[in-house]
Amino acid sequence: MSIIRVHTAQNVTLEYEVASLGDRIVAAMLDNLVLGAWAIAWALLFSALKLNSGLTGGLLVLLVAVPYVFYNLVSEIFFNGQSIGKKARDIKVMRLDGTAPRLGDYLLRWLLRLIDTGLFAGLVAVVTIAANGRGQRLGDIAAGTTVLKLRPVTRHASPLAAPSILEGYQVVFPQAALLADHDVALIRQLMQQAHARQNYEILNEVANKVKSITGIHTDLEDEAFLQTVLRDHAYLAHQV
Repeated sequence: MSIIRVHTAQNVTLEYEVASLGDRIVAAMLDNLVLGAWAIAWALLFSALKLNSGLTGGLLVLLVAVPYVFYNLVSEIFFNGQSIGKKARDIKVMRLDGTAPRLGDYLLRWLLRLIDTGLFAGLVAVVTIAANGRGQRLGDIAAGTTVLKLRPVTRHASPLAAPSILEGYQVVFPQAALLADHDVALIRQLMQQAHARQNYEILNEVANKVKSITGIHTDLEDEAFLQTVLRDHAYLAHQV
């Protein structure tokens, strides 16, 4: 399992798992199904309307070819690094430093897609991703991007366990001191339930509740946010 470490603006290091080759292949297959359905829908419409002239045939080719060529580029630019297939597999394009790709990065990935997936039925992309170690095809290497699974990797023994206090720890959210001890105990219990049930909606509800109590505003993922709040609270309580 390849891991990319991202250091956020809140001084928190998150670890993301690189999307597997299988995830990316399935995502590509789903995208091709979407494009295939688009082409079939237009072909059936033209057939139902009995539009069979050379001009309408050219229009049909245009309606199918343009989306096929620009689908990935437009999807990733306007949907935050995701196509329909990537969203279904819960993966997205990100830069190696954890920031969102720039327009030029998306363009590089798109331009080199011709080599990555156009030659030898995608064999170039498969070999490059498998050999790279960071889940990068040629377009990713040129753009400094990769494809990551959206949920950060968590490394803790149990959500109920109190976070260890490290010497020199820097508090990220001082507002964690507003939480009572019973609030913290409830947060740990609910996190354990969320993991046991694989129900991440619970994490989202807990995170939103903590934000409403403390007034914290952050872009951290729900679980990373809650773990940070627990560490901050434990450290602040230890200082009293």
